[in-house]
Amino acid sequence: MTVGSDSDRLDRLEASLLSAMISMAPAGIHLGCRIIRADDEKRLLPEERSAVTTRDRDARRASGAARHLARGLLENLGHKGIAIGRERSGRPLWPAGVVGSLAHDGAVAVAAVASNRAIASLGIDVELVAPLPDDISPLVITLSDNPGTIGAGVAGRLIFAAKEAVFKAAYALDGALLDYDDIDLDLDTSLARTRTGHAAKLFWCLDPRIVVLAMIPGGDV
Repeated sequence: MTVGSDSDRLDRLEASLLSAMISMAPAGIHLGCRIIRADDEKRLLPEERSAVTTRDRDARRASGAARHLARGLLENLGHKGIAIGRERSGRPLWPAGVVGSLAHDGAVAVAAVASNRAIASLGIDVELVAPLPDDISPLVITLSDNPGTIGAGVAGRLIFAAKEAVFKAAYALDGALLDYDDIDLDLDTSLARTRTGHAAKLFWCLDPRIVVLAMIPGGDV
């Protein structure tokens, strides 16, 4: 009975989060989520197993869940059964003509993919709905950030997730390593700017997980 109840709870979490993510997604961007399961490391394709070299089982499970999820999303763009490798930096390798991003916390994997016709880059992050620890907040939030009307209990965590997503999107374009104070956020306008000259549009949900998508427009137009 307990196992069944846990399974039902996780299924509800997955369905609820997927609904929230779809609601926030702009047209043309495909988003998905997956509860990380005990055998998800087995979902890595042979080429992916070679690329994901960590021996940590939890990390391999998370990678397997995220890549399995992303492969399903890629089918919407006409790419079926594509292995998602990784660069030496750890950034996922996407098929030609595709931009995307992966993320996970301890229990949930998320993914975003889109055509690069009008989008230069994507970044995504997922976090628990919880305040940012007091010792981390000063490192993440600067005077240049505008939290807008977001409640104090989650604003810090949202800003953290947004900066992680923006970092991924910007890094995919120029490989620059940004610190938190290299990214300025305005949650009122849903915009972010980096000291390296990139401007990103932000999309997010706050329940049942904080998920932030950063989109840098451009692409092959």
